[in-house]
Amino acid sequence: MSHDESSGKRPTLVRLTGFLRCASMAEVETVQRHLPDHVRLTRAEPGCISFEVTQTDDPLVWRVEELFADQAAFDFHQQRTRASEWFEATSAIAREYETKGAEQN
Repeated sequence: MSHDESSGKRPTLVRLTGFLRCASMAEVETVQRHLPDHVRLTRAEPGCISFEVTQTDDPLVWRVEELFADQAAFDFHQQRTRASEWFEATSAIAREYETKGAEQN
């Protein structure tokens, strides 16, 4: 039995929602080129419950929805992503995210 189970607490799910906003069709092409591998790697992470990045009706805007089992899984994802080819290729693209359930640092 884990500490959380014995204390009656459940790990807090961490949900990230928001948008990736491309400034040009070149940025859209970068997202399209790198997204399949990013999604595959993220979904394989321990604690990833769901991970969706979908293009909206505006071809420059992508909806991002992530759900992780707990703060540790979310932190792992953030660390892995920052060291990834995805982040290197897309770091200049504007992001607007809101995270719920995460510890506020």
